[in-house]
Amino acid sequence: MSTIVPYYRTIQTLLQSRAFGIDEYQREYKWEEKEINELISDLQEKFLSCYTPGDSTTRVAEYEDYFLGSIIVSKRGTKHFLVDGQQRVTSLTLLLIYLYRTAKKDGVQVVERIAPLIFSDNFGERAFNLDILERRAVLDALFKGVPFDPVGKEESIQTMYARYADIEEADLKGELGEGFVHFIYWLLAKVGLIEISTDNDAYAYSIFETMNDRGKPLSPVDMLKAYLLAPIEDNERRKQANQTWKKEVLELISAGGEQEQERDANCIKAWFRAQYADSIRERKAKSKDKDWELLSSAFHRWTRDNHERIGLNSEAANFKFVTEHFPFFAKAYKLIAHASEVYTPGLESIYYNHHNGFTWQSTVLLAPLEVTDDDATVRRKLAITATYIDIWLMRRVVNYVRVAYNHVSYAMYLLCKEIRRKPVNELAELLSEKLVADEIDFGGYEQKGRYGILGLGLNQFSKRYVYHLLARLTRHVEVGSDRPDRFPEYVDRTSASPFDIEHILPAKMEQNEVAFGTEQEYLETRDMIGALLLLPADVNRSLQDKPYALKLPAYAQQNLFAASLAGQTYSNQPRFTAFLGSSGSALHAYDRFGREELDERTAAITQLVEQIWSVGRIRKIVQ
Repeated sequence: MSTIVPYYRTIQTLLQSRAFGIDEYQREYKWEEKEINELISDLQEKFLSCYTPGDSTTRVAEYEDYFLGSIIVSKRGTKHFLVDGQQRVTSLTLLLIYLYRTAKKDGVQVVERIAPLIFSDNFGERAFNLDILERRAVLDALFKGVPFDPVGKEESIQTMYARYADIEEADLKGELGEGFVHFIYWLLAKVGLIEISTDNDAYAYSIFETMNDRGKPLSPVDMLKAYLLAPIEDNERRKQANQTWKKEVLELISAGGEQEQERDANCIKAWFRAQYADSIRERKAKSKDKDWELLSSAFHRWTRDNHERIGLNSEAANFKFVTEHFPFFAKAYKLIAHASEVYTPGLESIYYNHHNGFTWQSTVLLAPLEVTDDDATVRRKLAITATYIDIWLMRRVVNYVRVAYNHVSYAMYLLCKEIRRKPVNELAELLSEKLVADEIDFGGYEQKGRYGILGLGLNQFSKRYVYHLLARLTRHVEVGSDRPDRFPEYVDRTSASPFDIEHILPAKMEQNEVAFGTEQEYLETRDMIGALLLLPADVNRSLQDKPYALKLPAYAQQNLFAASLAGQTYSNQPRFTAFLGSSGSALHAYDRFGREELDERTAAITQLVEQIWSVGRIRKIVQ
């Protein structure tokens, strides 16, 4: 007889030497950067509310538990198939691989507790507990820390590789310091979920349908709606408010972007944080959550507790909030989501920030909006604020300053408060002044011991940002020379031959025509920004490790940023040379490429970067 049994599982008991699979018809692993960052942020915040520096690891047993929800499992033989929960189990596996590798590097004992949660020993061969055939290669590469190329692979593989990079960038080790080992013990023993297990597939899928259909509990969005509509006693007005709410929610969950079931909630979180959050959890152990955190986890309860502050103190106020405020902010949120995915004239910076993976963008962009703003004013405020973020963000990443979700949460909270409901001119002036006063710029950041563009090279942290910067440089030169704006094409990873980063210098020093000192110095030099280009993948592959002189004719046929290395470009492209004259650009052609040429080109790139990310862009929007 088939049984259905619920178990409470800690992370350790859930994953310890157990094999999980998924059926072929299940959807791909789809978590985006926002979801992985929110998981890490929630875990980190809960842990820090319990941890006190100086605690022994045995004190972790007294820390509070943390609940991650439920999963549904169908058991077939020795394998457990995830009917519901593969997104969380996959994400936890990626997090555990990061913790394992980091702990192993530090030589701490807890690494022995992590390993069996990732893989089992199958007669001398490693068998990953997340046992999905097509995903084994990426898991193996991530576990070993060896190179892996996700381009052209299945969506799940590309997503897993990208989310692991997000986990690394979150830098839990750096954030938690001496509490890192305590966090690992806490995660394994005190974080858990409910596993609903059966040995009957039909039962498993029946449970899944019931939990996600007839038995689905009210969501925070539903509870917020009920609270807002309850004081509206007039039947017609209540009906109108209800119809407005349903229409806006339907439009939100039908648009592109995040997972459908969360898009309406994400809109409300962003709106409320942007417009109403006046406090944030103190950055020390055992601090309590404040507005900023509560609006992420329970905005419906926060609204009930803070209704006077929002102005929800009468039937008329509630009616207006539902029928005017919600549609206004939902429309703005949808515009931001659209401009994040579709390159939109006047809102290009939103697209740029989205490509850079900046997950706080929707929240910050809603902060300066006023419900009385017309469409033109909304677009100008969005453009001004997105341009500020673009400049602020790029200044930091070229100086190796982390900008992941957790690292900038406090800064974004402060920024929202500063720009909240500001008029256009005041907003532009405020943000321009902040950039002028910013201690971090493209010239460098002393605190990091790095020196801006001059010190920017290709590495695990910087790769995505170097790619973005090269695409922007290429766009700037091309558009300045009256060519079409092809930025979306440069960053499209789904095309048949996506653009890749090209090293001007070949991989081995002996293949180069110019000496560069030691082999190590040469390898570091070829990764510097002045020695990099963007080329289509097929062109990149065809060049491989040819010497510079043999690559030059191919560069001359590509985008103008690459072609600027070739002398014929300066005689055959009059609009390009006109751009050089009007912009004062120092781009130059080279017959050979050595240290002197690299330094000259890096200086020219620095000049272009200052133009592209000029503070003057903000002021132009309001002229």
